Amino acid sequence: MMGGARRPMLASFAEKYTLLIVNMAASMVLARLLTPAEVGVYALGAVLVALAQVLRDFGVGAFLVQEKTLSRETWRAAFGISLLVGWLLAALVFAASWPVSAFYSEPRLRLVLQLLSIHFLLLPFSALTMSCLRRQLRFGAIFTINVSQACVQTLCAIWLAWRGHGYLSLVYGALAGAMAGWLAGLCHRPRQLPWLPGWRGMRKIWRFGAVATGGTLIDEAGVAAPELIIGKLMGVSEVAIFGKATAVINVFNLLVTAALSPVLFPLFSAQAREGHDVRRAYLLTARCMTALAWPFFGFVALMAPALVQLLYGAQWLAAVPLIRVLCLAAAVYSVFSMARYLLVALGDVKGQARLDATAVPLRIAALWLAAPYGLWWVAWAVVLGALFRSWLTLRALRRLVGLSAVLDLAALWDAVRHSALIALVSLCGPLAAWLFISAGAAAQLLVATLGALVLWILTAAWLRHELAAECLRAFRKLLLLLSLSPK
Repeated sequence: MMGGARRPMLASFAEKYTLLIVNMAASMVLARLLTPAEVGVYALGAVLVALAQVLRDFGVGAFLVQEKTLSRETWRAAFGISLLVGWLLAALVFAASWPVSAFYSEPRLRLVLQLLSIHFLLLPFSALTMSCLRRQLRFGAIFTINVSQACVQTLCAIWLAWRGHGYLSLVYGALAGAMAGWLAGLCHRPRQLPWLPGWRGMRKIWRFGAVATGGTLIDEAGVAAPELIIGKLMGVSEVAIFGKATAVINVFNLLVTAALSPVLFPLFSAQAREGHDVRRAYLLTARCMTALAWPFFGFVALMAPALVQLLYGAQWLAAVPLIRVLCLAAAVYSVFSMARYLLVALGDVKGQARLDATAVPLRIAALWLAAPYGLWWVAWAVVLGALFRSWLTLRALRRLVGLSAVLDLAALWDAVRHSALIALVSLCGPLAAWLFISAGAAAQLLVATLGALVLWILTAAWLRHELAAECLRAFRKLLLLLSLSPK
């Protein structure tokens, strides 16, 4: 699996790392230009729109990636569904802006939702292009589209915030980025894609999308639940503080999960279509994922005060205890974070939907009960939800035909046990920096990062981990490029 997916993975990682740099720079600047209340208003609107985004795709993207053969009629039907759902959602989000702003007692939220509804008018025209590019594993083109969108969004938001437009700078930045992404998508649009929608063949896509979207919507509701509940029971400033805590945690999603998932889903789907054994591929994925996730979240938990001080400034230090608790939830679930793509790739869309429908209500109930007692208890409710979801995911994987023999706790532990040792050793560097260096956040983070990186490489190489071989291969290619460069 590692060899066949290396090139698309490298392109996907390059995209996500570039996006991480752009978004991190934007966050650092905007956190100092805007207040928590201004950030919180936009964050609440963005969370609500993200729920509608799940409906906007309606499983069309997943269907186009996993389907064995695609005719022009199917492409036109997919375009028709994207247009129908996208434009209907634009109208619904616009109409919902009045009752939603009244529910949260936040008048500014109405304008945020009305402006963001424009986004849904543009998305159907780029959705088909992105799905086709993912199916073809053309992640270089996806890199260009997404980076163009992020850069335009960042520059617009920062300029408007500097000019004093407050929370609206984030809204107008998002709209400018969506327009830039649409224009970039036109430049990379595959020739086989139709320009007009069609209606024949919609029923098959609709059936797949109804099940897939139901599960994904429930899952997204669980992800959005903390901000929505905090916004109702506490306030928009608390939404922003919790959002900054989750933003630090989500760096791993941008670094690794978001870079791997666009590649792993079509890769799992291709292996399933060709009759290959996906068990080994999944266990290898879990082995590599935890070797990166566990050291990362341990590092973030130890260095949370320095990270928040450097990234966002002193006004956001209330997020530090939340970050440390949320790291535990993220580390636990990292073992199963790619299971969704395996289940869908194997055609068990209903199983994934059932898993979401079981896990999310408990998560929401725990969050609602915890919110009156403060943000710290909300973070622990997230941990409880992660533990429960991990157990449900393991059960779902074992129910798949042919997987029960390998996907038990013993097999998973055998796959990830080296990750635990890598994490323990590599965290000695950050622990020493946290205990003995007090020269400032930047110096502390520099020493901690270098120490963790060196110890991670040495331990992974000693254990002969697959990622160590990939790092060595990349280093050799870099040396070769340097030797061939003109003097």
